Amino acid sequence: MIPDNYWLYLQIIFFLFITPGSPRVVMCSYTMSYGLNKSVWTALGDIFANSLQLLFVVMGFGLLVKDNPIILTMLKWIGVAYLLYLAYDLYKSKAKEINTFDAHEKNILSFFKDGFLVAGLSPKAWIFFGVIFIQFLDYNLDLFNFSLQLFILWFSYIFLDFISLIMYGITADRISIWLNNNPKTINIISAIALVFIALFVALFQKI
Repeated sequence: MIPDNYWLYLQIIFFLFITPGSPRVVMCSYTMSYGLNKSVWTALGDIFANSLQLLFVVMGFGLLVKDNPIILTMLKWIGVAYLLYLAYDLYKSKAKEINTFDAHEKNILSFFKDGFLVAGLSPKAWIFFGVIFIQFLDYNLDLFNFSLQLFILWFSYIFLDFISLIMYGITADRISIWLNNNPKTINIISAIALVFIALFVALFQKI
């Protein structure tokens, strides 16, 4: 069963995903500094966080978050602080050739964790699921059709989200090839990008 206004839903999330928000900037920064293969785990952390947010919204918890400006403000500033931490971590990391093995570099779990936290702490994501997403759910359906509807909306979201993150990563990977003669420059550019998006969230993202 195709959910009502499904094509409208696809258009909304498409424009949401082509906007370079925090998860996409982190994806680009990590790809330039660590390579696309490792940064894929950041994308997986992102869609896992979004899946939990969606689940919480369906269970009712997301509505509490969405309607509580204090919680949203706390999420916003924790997210800003975490982005600045990631920028500092990139800046101080040792310059290295892209995709070169280093026993002291970030492990897969660390990439996943960063993607999860950046997405999970995003007020924008909580507002989307708590305000827009639930409008496409028909609670009058029986359990089977409601579950099918929810699965289609969920899968469409995470699939397009993951594809968009990978496309951002591929673009960043191409840029990193041009800069590969100066690996430290890649780290600096990546860190600056994270600082910029943190400042943008702090100054312009309204709760």
